[in-house]
Amino acid sequence: MAPQGNRRITDVDTLKAFGHPLRMRLYRALYNARSATASQLADQVDEAVSLVSYHLRKLADHGLVEEAESPGKDGRERWWQPASDGISYRHEDFKDAPEKVAVHTSVTRLLLAQRIELYRAFLDAMSAWREEWVTASFSSEYMAHLTPAELTSLDEELDAVLGKYKQRGEAAVAAGDTEGREKVAVHLYGFPFRS
Repeated sequence: MAPQGNRRITDVDTLKAFGHPLRMRLYRALYNARSATASQLADQVDEAVSLVSYHLRKLADHGLVEEAESPGKDGRERWWQPASDGISYRHEDFKDAPEKVAVHTSVTRLLLAQRIELYRAFLDAMSAWREEWVTASFSSEYMAHLTPAELTSLDEELDAVLGKYKQRGEAAVAAGDTEGREKVAVHLYGFPFRS
């Protein structure tokens, strides 16, 4: 089992390593699977096993993924897992130099594009989902007049609520309660704007 807790990326070299489009896709696939081989991940991202192995090693060089214990008896396959229970990065850790800000912005834009693509894929395949999943899915936008402290508090409260549901789902799956369960993505953004 990967170590618990969120890994906050604070150095630009690690952020650059994570910020490669294929590495981001591999990290997401590995995070969802919890452990997998390069061959399994290559099938998911439709890339060559050798290329996937290379990028997994680069992620491992920066402590983002690590080797996992093989679940089977075949020790020839190398298994991988996330090195933490998630990763995060914040603007405040990269604001001291223009090149760091540029890397932070670039990685964030790429992450946003991949999240949008994930939602688009759901929208395109919506007719293939059971009606209860289509009804349960949501897309919301809220506008509020907040201070920075209130926005920080909102983020912390939403994180606690989502963490509770994540733990509930993981506990149910660990107990064998998988009937009717699917992976669910929840993307939240809170930012100021002027109109």
